[in-house]
Amino acid sequence: MTMDELLSDTRRAAAQVDMEAAAAALRKLHADHPVLATSIASLIHVLAGEALHNPRFARDLEVALAGPKDEVPEARRPKRGPGVIDPFAVHLDVGEEGLRAALAILDTEQLKDIVAECAMDYDKRAMRWRSAERLRERIVERVIARATKGEAFRG
Repeated sequence: MTMDELLSDTRRAAAQVDMEAAAAALRKLHADHPVLATSIASLIHVLAGEALHNPRFARDLEVALAGPKDEVPEARRPKRGPGVIDPFAVHLDVGEEGLRAALAILDTEQLKDIVAECAMDYDKRAMRWRSAERLRERIVERVIARATKGEAFRG
């Protein structure tokens, strides 16, 4: 007997033990919950029958039942830090001129943090700008656009 045949026999025996244990568990469940046990048995019967006749379904079922892979992808971290001010709150509190004054004291990187955090780079250009003035104008433009959005429908 070759090593592959031995492994195959071992796997077959393990599968037989697993199936017998599942059948015993279903019999125990049937004693207290006959409807549930019958439903589970019917589900298994349908799945096994489909897997037997449809190789693609059998492969998909094997993959689905294998569970998640060992490798868990790392969550993406934001590339930029949070903005030092909330431009929408500043505009709401002190208006456009107050917002411009608050933005005037920030450097280019701090302005880019605000643009990134508030999703103000709609054309994918602002994050490449080096001019603080252009970034300030973008922030003011987007804040005012959002603040006045829908005014045509207000009384």
